[in-house]
Amino acid sequence: MFEALTKRLQEAFRHLRGMGKLTEANMADALREVRVALLEADVNYKVARDFIERVKAKALGQEVIQSIQPGQQVIKIIHDELVALLGDTHTGLDLSGSPTAILMVGLHGSGKTTTSGKLARLLQKQGRQPLLVAADVYRPAAMDQLETLGRQLQIPTFTQRDQKDVLAIARGALEFAREHQRNVLIFDTAGRLQIDEPLVQELVRLRDLVRPREILLVLDAATGQEAVNVATHFDRALQVTGAILTKLDGDARGGAALSFRAVVGKPIKFVGVGEKLDDLEPFHPDRMASRILGMGDIVSLVEKAAEAVTLEDARRLEEKLRKGQFTLEDFLEQLRQMRRMGPLENLMKLLPGAAEALQQADLAQQEKELRRMEAILCAMTPQERRQPQILNASRRHRIARGSGVPVSEVNDLLKKFAQMQEMMKKMGKLQKLMGRVGGGLPGPWRR
Repeated sequence: MFEALTKRLQEAFRHLRGMGKLTEANMADALREVRVALLEADVNYKVARDFIERVKAKALGQEVIQSIQPGQQVIKIIHDELVALLGDTHTGLDLSGSPTAILMVGLHGSGKTTTSGKLARLLQKQGRQPLLVAADVYRPAAMDQLETLGRQLQIPTFTQRDQKDVLAIARGALEFAREHQRNVLIFDTAGRLQIDEPLVQELVRLRDLVRPREILLVLDAATGQEAVNVATHFDRALQVTGAILTKLDGDARGGAALSFRAVVGKPIKFVGVGEKLDDLEPFHPDRMASRILGMGDIVSLVEKAAEAVTLEDARRLEEKLRKGQFTLEDFLEQLRQMRRMGPLENLMKLLPGAAEALQQADLAQQEKELRRMEAILCAMTPQERRQPQILNASRRHRIARGSGVPVSEVNDLLKKFAQMQEMMKKMGKLQKLMGRVGGGLPGPWRR
């Protein structure tokens, strides 16, 4: 996401970092590049203009001009202003009341139905009991899609295929939720190719009936400024409480994300970053600003790791590594945990300064190699993974056939694993030696 914008900003920052002294003239040149980068990213013209004016006013202050590293100071100002533009802090959902209603609104094709499923999944992981409500009476496929998502997530879906009155469906859903102890209702409403009055009035009536705590506008991030225009229309009619930007993983520009808060005055609450039902992330302005500026997002990376690996698993692995008992079974589990965190490219983008490394690295090839390694390990029996020394020539040929790779790749994997095991044993011996030496030292060296 934001690749094009990040690249252009990095070019502007290279000039800023090289400046020994800031003047109004060289500041104007640098900020002109930043403004062009924002406009090329399809950021609203007025938003880009006001942003540059705020940065310029702060950058030409005495503190920055006289600082030791004026270029770095300006980059810090741009970062802070970007955070403010995106909304300062993360705004969560208001889930007070029981049951709580959430209206998902937006144009046709913006991803409302899929996002409804993703949001239900997120709430389910938080310990809530969501109910998906099929309130789109115009597109039968929407009901089918929502029911399919509900089955995949094991979350109930309320549908009335013979009912064309949205308000009647809403009343039935409220009653169903009370009877089955579902405390959050997610209404997947009808979309349109464009804003029209009948749609708006139907949504207004639905809103007045269910009194939702949240009216979330689902916007396709790739539509840029047009998404912000759509948001303005919906907000005037319904007073939306926030937005969910979908398809952000495929948006290299970022205009919608950067313009929405400034134009509409409402927060972005979540972003869709992939096709899987777990690919919905809370929107944190400070983290997103760091990503856009190529500074990475270590906090999000740590959170992804925490979701993929439990503390108990980490302790068990550390114990095995220390004792030199790491097996191919453990190696397979490590591969799967890493895959659960997402594609390598997405993980790399969360690391500071990864933009240039991404351009040089063939991550698609590395991702392919990881899949092949997983296939080789899966073709082994549990006993073979625990005791790789029993893998003779015939077993290796069988594993190669089962995983669809040459025998040489099986041999390479086993060779690398043997080298890794040997290194771990040496590290374990060194750790024991250091423990004995440390235990015999007097005073502050004793642990």
